[in-house]
Amino acid sequence: MTRIFSGVKPTGHLTLGNYLGAVRRWVAVDQHAAEALFCVVDLHALTVDHDPARVRRLSRQAASLLLAAGLDPDVCTVFVQSQVDEHARLAYVLECVATDGEMRRMIQYKEKSARERARGGSVRLSLLTYPVLMAADILAYGADEVPVGDDQAQHVELTRDLAVRFNQRYGHTFVVPKAVHPQVGARVMSLQDPGSKMGKSDGDAAAGIVYLLDEPEVVRKKVMRAVTDSGHEVEYDRDAKPGVANLLDILAACTGREPAALAEDYHSYGVLKKDTAEAVVEELRPLRVRHAELCADPGYVDGVLRAGAERARGLARPRVDAAYRAIGLLPAG
Repeated sequence: MTRIFSGVKPTGHLTLGNYLGAVRRWVAVDQHAAEALFCVVDLHALTVDHDPARVRRLSRQAASLLLAAGLDPDVCTVFVQSQVDEHARLAYVLECVATDGEMRRMIQYKEKSARERARGGSVRLSLLTYPVLMAADILAYGADEVPVGDDQAQHVELTRDLAVRFNQRYGHTFVVPKAVHPQVGARVMSLQDPGSKMGKSDGDAAAGIVYLLDEPEVVRKKVMRAVTDSGHEVEYDRDAKPGVANLLDILAACTGREPAALAEDYHSYGVLKKDTAEAVVEELRPLRVRHAELCADPGYVDGVLRAGAERARGLARPRVDAAYRAIGLLPAG
């Protein structure tokens, strides 16, 4: 069976964009169609200034939300990255294969380091090298496929390059994975800036972001205040009417209809916003209920993560041990 690896970074609260764009597909398709590993990649959250308590809290919340969304630990493996030492073990070995030039060409490094410097902060070395850790996340498990969006495609190409280079220099050790670009469940943009993806940002940008744990009234308020476009016609045109198109995309994802067909049912922005808000509230209701149940039983979540880490460790350790031997390190014991 094909093996896939996907991760979510606990740098902010999970959003409607995360859910409709990826998590819902993980639940409905990926966990059943492949040997699937889903990881809260908490080590990646340390590459920028952070509050340790918040990282721990968001890591647990992310894991709980993945389970609440419907990932079944009897079907797939759900775990936290830092609880499996093989990620960090393999990352250093791969750093000995990667080059400084490769790291500095990473688009996300250029963008994030520029933002850090603009704030007057220093850039952590881990921000430069975290694509190698991401490669280790994938290669440790012999993943055949990595479902990614366009913003992560460069990192998967690096992973492929490192796997091929290691195999050529030290003997065949790693599966060379391929990036797959599954049909996005929904292209969800910020409600206040429909030209930008609905990310996990806080502060001023939060007004345009629907978080999975937002109360229903908060969801309704955010959707009703969504930026629309000039004119009054409800048309599905991402270029000419990005605000309206974003609402139609969200409504379509929640109802199973096509956005262009939905546009024909509406003659005012207000009614479209109201129906979209109610559709989002209903889409998230079962997830919120299940999440509350999981929060009331933290021992269950801890047990799932312990079992997931043990299973992941069993899959990763033989390959990482083989990489250590191949590159010239003495075996332990």
